[in-house]
Amino acid sequence: MDDLNTFGLVFESLCVSSQSKCDVKICVVFASEASYDPSRIWGVIMRESRRLEFKDQFSNMFLKTVSAYANYGTGEVLFGVSDDGRTVGLENPERDRLRIENAINDGISPRPYFEITENPRTKVVTLRVPEGDDKPYLYRSKAYKRSDTSTVEVDDLELKRLVLEGSNLSFDGLRSRSQDLSFGMLEDALEKELGISTFDDDTLRTLGLLTVRDGFNNAAALLADKNAFPGVDLARFGDINSILDRETHSGVSVLRQLEAALEMFDRYYSYERIEGFKRGRHERVPREAFREAVANALAHRTWDVGAHVRVSLFHDRVEVASPGGLPSGMTVDDYLSGNLSILRNPVLGGVLFRLNVIEQFGTGVRRIRRSYARVEAQPRFVVTDGSITVILPTVDGAFELDDEEKRVLSLFVPGRVLSSGQIVESSGFGKDKVLRVLRRLSGKNLVRVQGSGRATRYIRA
Repeated sequence: MDDLNTFGLVFESLCVSSQSKCDVKICVVFASEASYDPSRIWGVIMRESRRLEFKDQFSNMFLKTVSAYANYGTGEVLFGVSDDGRTVGLENPERDRLRIENAINDGISPRPYFEITENPRTKVVTLRVPEGDDKPYLYRSKAYKRSDTSTVEVDDLELKRLVLEGSNLSFDGLRSRSQDLSFGMLEDALEKELGISTFDDDTLRTLGLLTVRDGFNNAAALLADKNAFPGVDLARFGDINSILDRETHSGVSVLRQLEAALEMFDRYYSYERIEGFKRGRHERVPREAFREAVANALAHRTWDVGAHVRVSLFHDRVEVASPGGLPSGMTVDDYLSGNLSILRNPVLGGVLFRLNVIEQFGTGVRRIRRSYARVEAQPRFVVTDGSITVILPTVDGAFELDDEEKRVLSLFVPGRVLSSGQIVESSGFGKDKVLRVLRRLSGKNLVRVQGSGRATRYIRA
């Protein structure tokens, strides 16, 4: 194209009118060769985020964000870009680069690592701050974190966590307030799973639960028969969210908490059904997925808060909510892919790993998804700063669909009512086969039958 400036104007107009997600790489390529101001494109496609902050000019207020990035995760500050993403440039980029460097060296303690680069054409200076190892990083004796596009001071609890992390310590590795602990459930589990018949102080030291200097740690207390920690809140809800059954297990071993959750699951979501001459066990939610969700919630939650792990059983789903977001250094993508293993509670996690209660952090997501591999309904994972919630849809024990069932089920869009004749026409199957498949889908509570006789219709349950 001869007139790249004209292209830029047209491109901006298209982006604005369509509200589409424009390709940043393509925009930058064209803008770099044109006299067209790239800031106008940036105004369309660039926004401040958790990992990106704009400053139209130098001021010391950016130091709060430096503290946040060094404490909680790599981010960038662009100097010479306005709040709406438009490039305004710095009057003297070289001078401001030096001011930025001096401000960080003088204002942040301990001194974090950072990189400063300059775009000579746009006069934008980019400050990149990776997450550091020597936490907490303080600005005026305060630590900060990012909350969406804002930078806020951390509370006392968060500050204590940063201190532990910077000292390469974890909460579960700290000395327990209670040293009068018994381990009946742990002893039984070790014998059953690992064949360990001798249980003594040497066993506890090998597991990392006891040291000569400090005695029992918090991980030991969490595995003890009795402790002072919160636990798991189990509730079964009716159709209008009325509570039909509820149990709270706190102050007991995490092994007992998992056991109690599985007991309630088996009471309401696992049942026997006779098919032909055989009696088979069926599950409304894959038991493996449920067990994995609860076990990981107990293993990886924050234990320094008084909240329970919440297990909510509904007609169409199970929700497992764990207090505390992701461990520092782990992104949502890392968590969902299972490509990164970071233990918030390494001592507790190590024991549960030996007992085959959990695998390494992150693999639980893959195992949960594998449980739903042959089902149309899929689990969901909701991650916030304060919690991780796993949502497991019901499958009514029939969570294996054959190709015929998948084809027929794919014809149903939300709210669409179909006759058997319409399904025959769209699927290519004969009427007898369609009726057989519909009966199977109805038996699996995936399709609901309406009416009778010639007026019979089918809708997705």
